[in-house]
Amino acid sequence: MIPAFVDNETWTITILGWLIVFAALIFLVGIFLVVPRLILWSTKRALRKKSKYSNREIKDEELILSGEINAAIALALYLYFNEIHDEESNIITIKEVRRRYSPWNSKLYGMNNVNFPR
Repeated sequence: MIPAFVDNETWTITILGWLIVFAALIFLVGIFLVVPRLILWSTKRALRKKSKYSNREIKDEELILSGEINAAIALALYLYFNEIHDEESNIITIKEVRRRYSPWNSKLYGMNNVNFPR
């Protein structure tokens, strides 16, 4: 038995919400599968244009970088970007600051001591 507060609009909104979420997920999966292929294709095309001026043809195997080369590039970038930052001591010092008394920053003295009947 369906409760009284569930009507046709509720089911329509629920099903439509699920369809929108799954359509967005399928769209994102498509993007994540197609974009790397497009980037590789454009890179190969650009390198082949550059190779027109040289005598030898660049093969597809030469365009793919191995894991060791990727790791060396990543390490070089990591070391380069870490040298940009200053070395810090990582010591935090907190000093207590004694302030003069001022009636403007003391709300306690502005309160009236009124006894209310119980």
